[in-house]
Amino acid sequence: MTRSELDPTRRWQPLQLEQHVSRLESKDASGLIGDLDDAVKSNLQARAAAVAQLYGQQGFDPLPLFNCLLKYAVSEDGSLHAKKFYRTAFEEFTETPQRFRWRQLVGLARVTASEYGRPAAGQAEARQLLGVG
Repeated sequence: MTRSELDPTRRWQPLQLEQHVSRLESKDASGLIGDLDDAVKSNLQARAAAVAQLYGQQGFDPLPLFNCLLKYAVSEDGSLHAKKFYRTAFEEFTETPQRFRWRQLVGLARVTASEYGRPAAGQAEARQLLGVG
């Protein structure tokens, strides 16, 4: 084995490994949005990242994917400040060269799946005061 074959940085692969993408059954935009929603609610980071990756590879409009993730950015907090990260990813998506921009959405999908179930501070009180479930 050569030195470069032993170097772990040369074997690095992103979280949305091909095995995660290949397991996805949905191929249309609305099906993938549903899969993303399910992955987020199940805290499945790798699956959420894979859905975003496939969605981008198919050339679908990014806005529905952003909209799906937005509802969690304002309801969940996690430990990474969901709203701030969402805004940063949204802005970076438009500023990043096209061949790299989907990395922003893949990362946002992964972070959103990690933060689901950790409500933003004040969420329960605001819902009670507004009388919404």
